[in-house]
Amino acid sequence: MMNRFETNFSTGREARLKYLDADFQILQTGDFVRCAVTGRTIPLNELRYWSVEHQEAYADATAALKRYSSGA
Repeated sequence: MMNRFETNFSTGREARLKYLDADFQILQTGDFVRCAVTGRTIPLNELRYWSVEHQEAYADATAALKRYSSGA
């Protein structure tokens, strides 16, 4: 397993991550993940918002708030 500080070779693929409290682990290498709300791609080096409980990523604070406001 890798963490976000280890080198991630450019693959043009979607990564699989395990979201932790203040970090994430890379389970399958890739360049990006998808926002659970908008479907936008998020480059790993720009990933700032995610849910440990739901194990999903968010493109920005607005998307994260929308997810939590929906109560789902």
